[in-house]
Amino acid sequence: MAKSTSKIIVSSTEITVTHIGNEDFISLTDMLKAKDGDFFISDWLRNRNTVEYLGIWESIYNPNFNYGEFAIIKSQAGLNSYKISVKEWVEKTNAIGLKATAGRYGGTYAHKDIAFEFGMWISPEFKIYLVREFQRLKDDESNRLKLEWNLQRTLAKVNYHIHTDAIKENLIPQKITQQQVGFVYANEADLLNVALFGITAKEWRETNSDKNGNIRDYATLEQLVVLSNMESINALLIRQGLSQSERLIELNKVAITQMKSLLESNSMKKLK
Repeated sequence: MAKSTSKIIVSSTEITVTHIGNEDFISLTDMLKAKDGDFFISDWLRNRNTVEYLGIWESIYNPNFNYGEFAIIKSQAGLNSYKISVKEWVEKTNAIGLKATAGRYGGTYAHKDIAFEFGMWISPEFKIYLVREFQRLKDDESNRLKLEWNLQRTLAKVNYHIHTDAIKENLIPQKITQQQVGFVYANEADLLNVALFGITAKEWRETNSDKNGNIRDYATLEQLVVLSNMESINALLIRQGLSQSERLIELNKVAITQMKSLLESNSMKKLK
């Protein structure tokens, strides 16, 4: 039985709570330590009221419950000669509410609903404290999960900003230098390359000799969109009579502004 365990203290008795999947099982073996006098789980299990309760619980939660075997056990429950162990109960009826385990945390465990019922056999006071301590345990676990979830959400936000800042630092064009403004580029394509990428096609090839293609083949979707817009804007600036250096300054401003907008656009993210 795969387990994760917790401990609660009820009436000075340490009791193990085992978590299996989404369910909690409580150690009846530990609970017995709080009972005065000789009392055994088999004594509780042979009681007719106990058998009826277990049968109802299994009928609600266990689709594979063996009603035929249950009927036989129920007919014998309460007789002086009748005796059944937890292991026999589970094997005969396919019950899931009780578990007999071996190993480090071995003993008899019951689903929390059944364990609360068993607590009444220890004493009414014990049952009240058992329910209270179990609920405190679940509240502590819930608060811890909330804390962990909030921490994960905070870390996710931090990582998101680190990621987006890294993208912006590498993709948003840098403002061109005065030296670049003074250069006369061989063609208008390189004018756009410098405005957006900060380098000419030749400069890119010299620093990326191991790659095939050209600078635009390695552009991001956002860069390609901005590049297309810049071509239209450059044509307009040419008709307005602006010099190449003046157009370079304006196109660089456009590239920076549009890249910032596109990198924050949800619509662009959906296209990827």
